[in-house]
Amino acid sequence: MNEVAELARSLPSPACAWIYTPARLRERAAALRRALAPHTVLYAMKACANPAVLAAAVETVDGVECASRGELTLAEEAGAARLAFSGPAKTDQDWQAAAATETPLCVHAESLGELNGLAAAGYLGPVALRVNRGRPVPGTHRMTGPATPFGIDPDQVAAAAAHARALGLDVAGFHLHAVSGCLDADAYADHVADGLAWSARAADEAGIELRYVNVGGGLGADPRGETIDLERLGERIAGIDTAGAELVFEPGRYLAADSGWYLAEIVDLKTVAGQAFALVRGGTHHFRLPAAWGYSHPFTLVAVDHWPHPWPRPRLQEVDLRVCGELCTPRDVLHAGRRVEAVAVGDRVLFANAGAYGWEISHDRFLAHQRPLQITVDGA
Repeated sequence: MNEVAELARSLPSPACAWIYTPARLRERAAALRRALAPHTVLYAMKACANPAVLAAAVETVDGVECASRGELTLAEEAGAARLAFSGPAKTDQDWQAAAATETPLCVHAESLGELNGLAAAGYLGPVALRVNRGRPVPGTHRMTGPATPFGIDPDQVAAAAAHARALGLDVAGFHLHAVSGCLDADAYADHVADGLAWSARAADEAGIELRYVNVGGGLGADPRGETIDLERLGERIAGIDTAGAELVFEPGRYLAADSGWYLAEIVDLKTVAGQAFALVRGGTHHFRLPAAWGYSHPFTLVAVDHWPHPWPRPRLQEVDLRVCGELCTPRDVLHAGRRVEAVAVGDRVLFANAGAYGWEISHDRFLAHQRPLQITVDGA
């Protein structure tokens, strides 16, 4: 933290940057592998595709889960030992990319129609049927339980397996991604056990030689600090019966969240109707998650002594400070209000635990503002 704060203080004004610390991903990956051993861990790169973070993931886990052919290309170029290809609405170009991929690859097929596309492209690798089944798992985004556009209905599994065989495809098992942001270790362990038991039954009924069960991601790492209890999860799944199949996890948020920091400089201070505002060079077009989730992301104020202007430096003391960005919308809010003792224009606001679904999901083209810097600090 000290190294990142000093970097934040030293950047030229008006400072705005994403700062990545891939060493933190390596630490989380090591803890995750200990908890989930001997099972397979793939990094869901949709959480953070920063090259340094992706390289750290490639070094420390078993492979990379991709959700587009663009990600497939980047992961292969980064040297991933193995790949998985997920996501709905795949196109002919996606199937062709899968067929041309030289790195070992498992495609997660979302529908019977996707099986047709794979076969037509000449894909020869293993396929996992994504199935929308199971009880709802607590978390921020539920992919199964309620009706969603992801995967096939459980009642269609036998027909899908028969269709795949007729096309000459190799169905290795199932993809059962159910949730994002689950903080309940017991509930997640139940999801794993239930998914394995269902997979064994479904494979037997559909005539599938079960070799692969991917229970998805969803290991919670709330941006406000709380994370899933890995020790408890490891205890619950220790020695679990996989029916001879490879058990695969594909975390993204848990691995990447702690590895990214968003920095924005305060360029104006004002009080309107009794509310103090810090307006920053940056905002939700760089870091969309607070607006998307409707929460206030914790921040640290980094004081800066330098003031280059001839006019007095604006300051506020003992205020509830709302941090807003430079966009022409009242929804450009990074933090809705926190008590601060003192703040001045030119100080920097540093948001930790921002590495997952931060820059990747943002809309930086809105208003054509300058993009933030992208900085890597590997020792932080």
